[in-house]
Amino acid sequence: MNAIQTEALTKSYGKARGITKLNLRVEEGDFFGFIGPNGAGKSTTIRTLLGLISPTSGTAEIFGQNILTQKTQILNATGYMPSEAFFYPNMNVGEVVQLSARLRKMDCSKEAAALCERLKLNTKKKIRQLSLGNRKKVSIICALQHKPRLCILDEPTSGLDPLMQREFYSILKEYNSSGSTIFLSSHVLSEVQEYCRHAAIIRDGRILVSDSTKNLGHTETKRITLKGIASLPPLDHAKNIQNTDDAISFLYDGNPKELLLYLSSLPITDLTITEPDLEEIFIHYYQEEV
Repeated sequence: MNAIQTEALTKSYGKARGITKLNLRVEEGDFFGFIGPNGAGKSTTIRTLLGLISPTSGTAEIFGQNILTQKTQILNATGYMPSEAFFYPNMNVGEVVQLSARLRKMDCSKEAAALCERLKLNTKKKIRQLSLGNRKKVSIICALQHKPRLCILDEPTSGLDPLMQREFYSILKEYNSSGSTIFLSSHVLSEVQEYCRHAAIIRDGRILVSDSTKNLGHTETKRITLKGIASLPPLDHAKNIQNTDDAISFLYDGNPKELLLYLSSLPITDLTITEPDLEEIFIHYYQEEV
């Protein structure tokens, strides 16, 4: 079963950008990254999936349930962490976490306590006293304490220090191993590459590509690094050219025989051909669409 399935899902804000004809598949049990810069349509997609805003056209299902007619069942099975979370400022952390559990009519005290300990969160502090990072921790706990079947996390690590980011992903990996589907949006490509098994790249409200992170990194595009030349003569299919003190590197997606013929005419002293990382693939797809 697919945890998330959309067909031509569209949300229009008139002249403002929304999302356009999204066809997205996320299998149950997957650890899925939704990649794009700010304004690409990630949050709009998530809010539409959760029924927080209504689609203009198209359809979407969560675990086979329609987002418009079965929203209550969907929300019961889902843990949602928004990119920006707001809580009652005069409540303390423990009260907010307990309120979140009571709204679900569940006793989540044991899991909440374990999460607070792992994230080093003081439950006695008032919300208004918390830093951005600690407010993020409260949001994480509210989203995860009921051990949801689907975790939808919008830019979850912004504001967290590196140690807490690592602990957060350790928690997500444990939830995923226990059967939870993880769907997170991010513009931090290194995180997606390290932790997600599949990912989709979105730009201007449209999905450019969706595949396994392994396949996204194994495309016909290669990273070429040359030493021994001061500049790169004109070369078709060369993109993202970077010139440092001792080397020139670029992405190349053309014919390899033409590349070898081209290189044979240059006075290079060293040559390296590697697979590009996910960040370079992301840039490549965006440049292709310009």
